[in-house]
Formats: sequence, structure tokens, C-alpha cells
Amino acid sequence: MTSSSLSRRGLLTAAGAAGAAGLLGSAAAGTAQAAPAPAPGSAGRGSASLVIHNARVFTGVTGRAPVEAVAVGRDGKILATGSGSALRRLIGRDTEVVNARGNTVMSGIHDGHVHPLGAGDRSLRPSLEGAETTLAELQEILRGFLADTGGAGAEPDGWLVVEDWNPVGLLPTGTAPHHSMLDALPTRRPIALVGGDGHNLWANRRALDIAGITAATPDPAGGKIVKGTDGKPTGVLKDDAQELVRRHIPAPTREQLVQACAKVLEQAAAAGVTTMMDALAGRHELELYRELSAAGKLPQRVVPALRLEVAQTKDPAGSLAYARDLRREFDGVRGLRLGMIKVFLDGVIEYPAQTAALLEPYLDGSTGKPTENRGELYTSAAEWGRLTAVFNRAGWQMHAHGLGDRAVRTALDGYAYARRATGLRDPRNAIAHLQIVDPADLRRFAQLGVAACMQLQWAAKDTWTMEALLPYIGPKRHRWMYPARSLERAGARLSGGSDWPVDALQVWNQLRTAIDRQGAYGQGELYRELEGLSRSSVLRMHTLGTAWQLRQDALTGTVEQGKAADLVLLDRDVTRCPVADISETQVELTLVDGRAVHDVHSATGRAAAARLSRAAAGMTSGAAAGPASGSASGPRPAAYAAVHRGRHHACGH
Repeated sequence: MTSSSLSRRGLLTAAGAAGAAGLLGSAAAGTAQAAPAPAPGSAGRGSASLVIHNARVFTGVTGRAPVEAVAVGRDGKILATGSGSALRRLIGRDTEVVNARGNTVMSGIHDGHVHPLGAGDRSLRPSLEGAETTLAELQEILRGFLADTGGAGAEPDGWLVVEDWNPVGLLPTGTAPHHSMLDALPTRRPIALVGGDGHNLWANRRALDIAGITAATPDPAGGKIVKGTDGKPTGVLKDDAQELVRRHIPAPTREQLVQACAKVLEQAAAAGVTTMMDALAGRHELELYRELSAAGKLPQRVVPALRLEVAQTKDPAGSLAYARDLRREFDGVRGLRLGMIKVFLDGVIEYPAQTAALLEPYLDGSTGKPTENRGELYTSAAEWGRLTAVFNRAGWQMHAHGLGDRAVRTALDGYAYARRATGLRDPRNAIAHLQIVDPADLRRFAQLGVAACMQLQWAAKDTWTMEALLPYIGPKRHRWMYPARSLERAGARLSGGSDWPVDALQVWNQLRTAIDRQGAYGQGELYRELEGLSRSSVLRMHTLGTAWQLRQDALTGTVEQGKAADLVLLDRDVTRCPVADISETQVELTLVDGRAVHDVHSATGRAAAARLSRAAAGMTSGAAAGPASGSASGPRPAAYAAVHRGRHHACGH
């Protein structure tokens, strides 16, 4: 049986099946459904279940001869790679055959820092989409949300919770949010605006009263109740202080959450994501994953990182017992692999939050003189080291949130201690975000075997990297923003993550920005000559690099015989097209274990791709387009580019 010279899509269209069949079809019959594996002794024995040919295959393996075809075995593993003529022998009567039309086939994207269930949770509430507005415009938008959610029984106790509020988005610039601005709305309902940065929440007076927050309420550990000159709460809560209000907000039903999370996981598959590390998991998230898995709605491999609170970091033995209990309970869930711990070491660097831990103080934005603020460090190097040693010795990995250079150094110091204490040389601990790294620490990543998990869609000139940061840290430190190439040259293992839904899920613009340091939405290049990565480095970073971080590199991350067939087929050749065109890449087919979890020509695939496109289209609309209700992650106006704003909460928090 020979493969068609047409693409499978073209073949189906020619057969009059367009719009009714998927990309995959039997080589013999052109049917829309994949044929079952043949019985022993049938004509299909020894043949591939799928062959993709006429492709430019990015194998992720250096020094290999060019590959133009991939055969997937009936066990879900890669059966062979090579030329189309060489793999023709593996095409049987019921083999699926797809013509890639010269486009890229590669390993699926491995997202090394993401909050997918948080995206599902956010999709259930209206979103401000990071808009910059005057107070009058904001109040008008909120009046609309009140009307939209003002069904029977909403007054006076039905909460209005709005996602993706821009904490620095009130115009004119510098206008400080205050509960009185929300109190002026025509409602008695409690209102909470959740910052798109994850660090801030803005509540009206009714919400503060429900939470019992007064002038006498002390700041909780790891959080801050912002108070005015009169000593009274302004309504803005930072970091862990948000929980004072959040705990009173009614949670959606489990059925609503499962349905919403299933949709956003389909969206991730449509973006080409085949493995995810959920960077903020607890019992609630694990229960959701179990339900999704049982319902057959968990298309990706997921490594949940169990979050430890600040207090837990001071009790390594108790924390290990907690983690082991959860692993025993959920370890049998298909699609999950537990073994990762997540801890916040600091906050966020941009003005006005300035809670990321810096080696040298923040500067006064007006005078350029040092202030007394060096940010907040939530745990010491000694505590982090002891915690890491206990978990590494028990076979667990550590994943530290570190944005500021002092937090990064603290994480590295802790990892160095654990290495000495345990003697382990390959625990594959990680530090995420790395917004600023002191050059003296670059080589320590390779020396300690620490993965540098970066979100390089933020490495562009925009409001957040320039106006909200440069005046407050100065040019010398600013030059070390997201130092990807410097880390690579120093021998560090780079891995990639989206941090979705802190940022919209735009995988291919994320990869493009790592190369040109501007992306589709930047206002200019951010140190491209110094820190831009090569195309091949970026592709490996988001496949094999993250697979290595997750101890999955023997299973996935490259296109090689014997590895799991976690593959994507793209609509262009991302290895050769103009760099700017990478942002617009569409995924035609996503496989996990050789099974199609996204087919852009199926009804489900078209719907998921459309949701993904709507989110992307909104990114260019700006505030004038107005916020929408129910988006999984809001669009980003040009003046509100999404860099990491850090401590966000996953589904149900």
C-alpha cells in the first residue's frame, strides 16, 4: 500500500468528506475514524498504525541526518524515522497515512510551568482582560457585569468576582485603587477584582466587612493589607492577604469545574501541548485531575507540583509526610505522575508590587536613588536547603519560584547545601521565571544540575519590562532580564513554560519571542543580541529541555525510535519560515502515545482551535475592544504585556 501524494486533508476533501472527517483516515478506505489494531496474523501485523510523510521532522537530536517521515507503532511508540521511501514498507492495509506537505513534525510541547486548572476556573467568571481604563470606564464595565450576573437572588449577597484586573491599569497612570471606587457602584453585593498578576486583589467595603478586615487586622505571613494614610484598609490585598477575602467566595460546583477544565485542556492540546507541569497543585487539583482522567478528558501527561506554604517549609519531615500521603492517594490516576514540590521564594518585581527579592535595593523611580526595599524573601537559604535535602533524598524534585536575583541565589544556595548533604548529583531541581539573575550565579546552574525554567514570551520591550521596571532597578540590572543565552552559554539546561493563565496560552509566540526578544506584541527587542536564542535551542528548550526537567527525557522530548509518540504536526515549517511567522503557527494534529488528542479537522478540534484563536485575536484588540465574559485567559492590550506577575492561584483557590 503506497501513501497518497495528497495531504490527508486534501484526500478527504476530494472525497467530499470535508467538514465531516478528521485529519486521520485509513490508507485503504479514507475513513474518518482510526481503524483498530489488526488481529494477530492479519495483513496489518508488523505495520504502523500511522505514518506521517513528506515532513520536515525536527527530531531534537543533534548530528542526525534529515528525517522526512515518522511511523507510529500500534503500541503508541515511534516505530521508525527516516525517508518516506524507507518507511513505505511499514504502511499496511489499515495504516493511517498523513502527508505533512513539507511542514514540521516534532515532539509535542512540554510546558514546564503552567496552571491549566486555574485557566478552567477563570473561564467561569467575567474578565477585565487586563484593560487600562479610567475610573468611569471601569465602573461602566462593572455595572455591565453586575447586570449580566444579577439573576434572582444576586442582591445583596451574591459575589461578583472579576478576573484579570490590571493592578496598575487605572488611568491616569498612578491612580491608586480604593474600595470607595467600587462602593460607588449601584449594588450591595460583595465585589472582588482579581489581579491578572496573581499578586493583587481589590475588594469593595462589603467584601472587606465579610472578611472581617479592619484597621486592626494584621498582615498575614507572606501577604500585605494595603492601608491608607488614615491607617484604614484601602481594599487592596497583596499576595497571601488575598486569601482573607478569597476564602469567603463561593466555589463553583465540581461539575462546572470539570467541564470548564476539560475545555481548556482541549485548548492546550490544540496548541500542541502534550506534557504539563501543573505548578500549583493540592488536594483540590488532584481530585479534579482524577475526575478528568476517569472521564477520559485528560489528554496530556501531567506532573503536578504540590505546593507547600511558607510555614510548611520550616518542617521538612512534616512536609514530606504530607506529600507522601497525597502521592499514595493519587498515584494510580492515569496521566498523572507525582514527585514534584513547588515553593514560592519571593513575589513580583514590577512596580508597584516590588515584592521580588533583590540583592540590592529597589530604586526610587523619580530620583534613581536606592530605597530601603529589597523585596520579600519567604524562606532562607538554610531552610530551603534542609527542605530540599529531605525531599531529594526521598526521590522528589523541587521547583522554586524565583524572580529576583536574591531569590535565585537563595534557591541555588539551598540546592548546593542539599547536594552536599545528600551526595545526589542528578535530582533535577528547578528555578522558575528567572526574571533577573546576577551574572555571578549563571554557572551555578550547570554546576548544580539545576533546570532554568523560563517564560520567555515576557522577554520583550513593553510597559512591564520598561516603564514598570527600568526606573526601579536601573540599566545595569535591567540588562540581565531573562538571561536565556547567558545561561545557555554557561551550560545551564533550559526548559520552557507558559505560566498560563497568568498569561494567555500562545505557545508559538512564546517560542518566537525567545528568538527575537520582541514577539508579536512587544514594542521593541529586549537585548536580542545578548540574550536571544537560536531557533533550534528554543525548540529543544520547549521539548527535550522540559522533558529533562520532568525526568521524562527517556520517554518523550525527541523524535526517536522507541520513544512515546507524543508528536505534533504543524501548518508550516517552523525550522525555516521567517521568525515572525512562528507566532501564527497552527497545530493540525497532536498525538499522545500515538493517540490523536487534537485533530484540527474534527469537530472537537475545530472548536478547541477556535477558542485558542479567539484568545489570540483578543491580544491585539487593546482596551478599546472592551472586556469579554468567560474567556479562559484574557487578551492583553499593547500597553499591558503579560510578564510574570507571579503568585497566582490554581483552580479552586
